[in-house]
Amino acid sequence: MAPSGKIAHLKSAVTGETIAQLGSSNLDFAAMAHHARTVGGPALRALTFHQRAHLLKAVAQYLNERRDALYELSFDTGATKADSMIDIDGGIATMFVYASKGRRELPDDTIYIDGGLEQLSRGGNFVGQHVATSLQGVALHINAFNFPVWGMLEKLAPTLLAGVPAIVKPASSTAWLAEAAFRMIVESGILPDGAVQFIAGSTGDLIDRLTCQDVVSFTGSAATASLLRGNPNLMKNSVRFVAEQDSLNASILGPDAAPGTPEFDAFIKEAHREMTAKAGQKCTAIRRIIVPDDHRAAVIEALSDRLAKTTVGNPRDEATRMGALASLAQRDDVREKAGMLAKEAKLVFGALDHVGVANADAKAGAFLSPLLFDCADPDRATTVHEVEAFGPVSTVMGYRDLPHALAIANRGAGSLVASVFTHDGDVARKVVETAGAFHGRLYFANRDTGKEATGHGSPLPHMVHGGPGRAGGGEEMGGIRGVMHYMQRTAIQANPDLMTAITKNWTAGSKTIEKDTHPFRMSFGDLEIGHTVWTAARTVTLQDIEHFAAFTGDTFYAHMDEKAARANPFFPGRVAHGYLILSFAAGLFVEPAPGPVLANYGLDNLRFMKPVSPGDSLKVRLTAKQKARRNDEYGEVRWDVGVYNQDGDQVAAYELLTMNAM
Repeated sequence: MAPSGKIAHLKSAVTGETIAQLGSSNLDFAAMAHHARTVGGPALRALTFHQRAHLLKAVAQYLNERRDALYELSFDTGATKADSMIDIDGGIATMFVYASKGRRELPDDTIYIDGGLEQLSRGGNFVGQHVATSLQGVALHINAFNFPVWGMLEKLAPTLLAGVPAIVKPASSTAWLAEAAFRMIVESGILPDGAVQFIAGSTGDLIDRLTCQDVVSFTGSAATASLLRGNPNLMKNSVRFVAEQDSLNASILGPDAAPGTPEFDAFIKEAHREMTAKAGQKCTAIRRIIVPDDHRAAVIEALSDRLAKTTVGNPRDEATRMGALASLAQRDDVREKAGMLAKEAKLVFGALDHVGVANADAKAGAFLSPLLFDCADPDRATTVHEVEAFGPVSTVMGYRDLPHALAIANRGAGSLVASVFTHDGDVARKVVETAGAFHGRLYFANRDTGKEATGHGSPLPHMVHGGPGRAGGGEEMGGIRGVMHYMQRTAIQANPDLMTAITKNWTAGSKTIEKDTHPFRMSFGDLEIGHTVWTAARTVTLQDIEHFAAFTGDTFYAHMDEKAARANPFFPGRVAHGYLILSFAAGLFVEPAPGPVLANYGLDNLRFMKPVSPGDSLKVRLTAKQKARRNDEYGEVRWDVGVYNQDGDQVAAYELLTMNAM
């Protein structure tokens, strides 16, 4: 649809030329919400987590093959090629991670089992289980200007995996890049109709139409987040609001990281990178550089030296290390905020009103010099702990000792990330104890993390991205935690048979299925949940125990010394090895001939419940607990295994994992 209503002209951050036009007044927001809820939602919810994960992977592959076109458009946002890779490649990689996690950590089902089974009655006939199911509304994604691709994809990945359709609303100043990536997703034809929609411009009355089944996921300023949170409709309907706000992130040079140490060098390199990557327009960028008083001058000198060697200019040039800010308005805002910082901190590098640029017009483009401030008294200062200049701006401040450093860091009143450069484990522990409550992520770096570490400013899809207080109080990504924002957790109370039917996960105490055919002889498709076999019994002898001890080298006294074993309050005398019990159990239930079972690749939740003495007789119950299709050739089967003695007492329990042919 062509732009309509009040038209905004989107301009290149480098040349000032108009790139695109934007306007959304002709959009029917009621129809968009209705389409998502009645078409996109049902189509996504009809798919299992694994099927949705396959869609994510296909979308990521499609975008990955078309990155060059996105890079070219990204230059006009002011981003260098390296900046664009963080945005574009990072967003695609996030989708790949969620696709992988969806297949590995979620069931091939539409219901997610959250946590363990709760025994709610003494006899076991009444049990409880938390499950999560897809919300039946729409997710409104309101994204920031600084990462138009990553910001969109890192929200879409967990949302679609949860089975919820999304309406994407990017920030206006770089919307053309987000639109190009979104258009590719639509043109791929991979996602069901209605799974994703896009708004370029105002959201109109859409927020007023949201219900308890909808979610608002927001990235941006605290002021905008506060305005949105206060919407009467959101409050009335308790609409979920996930916020990731800009924050005054800190980086701390540890007391042990003196000049000349690898930690000091890494600290300077990281501070420089965070000031200049994306021209400092990162929600995770280092705004406060907290260093020992004795090293303040050395830090300023070393960091200023690196900044002086940083080429600012046309992001299309390979020699450029820092491009432009996203817009002239953004540049002016950063200048204004930097001017506020200058009232209580000294500018020690850069200039507020001019910058030398390479192969570009400094006046036409949104270029700004890196600005490094020095705050001599961070305890009495307030602005440096409250005002963020969202650009290549950071402030050095000194500390007396570690508690003082952490007190300064915590004055940010909640941030997305703080980094600590130290080789001292006691320092790291103290940081977590004292500052963990104020930060969504703590990044520790030293000489040992080396090149494998991803850096202070890199939120990873496996980990939570968010923070308390000023950072918004939300949690994006975080692996499967991010998926849960778009699902409803429900407590289920039922008898074991109904619980098995609900979860498709065999529940202890529910009915079992016993057939003439051993379950190991059943293909994946034919095997039923609850299919059970009881084995014959086997007596454990003292000779078995001694042979196992000699064969394995496990001669622990409880197996070999009667007197010492009796002195142990847990044992009646010499007892069988736990792994001897497992070995005998496998020997009792295994089917030796070739068949559908392709591999035994592990066991979970092993526990030994009662000692096994010489003369005890063991038998095993093997029950098909859960199935998960992996591909067209095989699937995973989880077996519930119980080992019992001659009195019917359970002596061991675990879950066996096998791969079974289709």
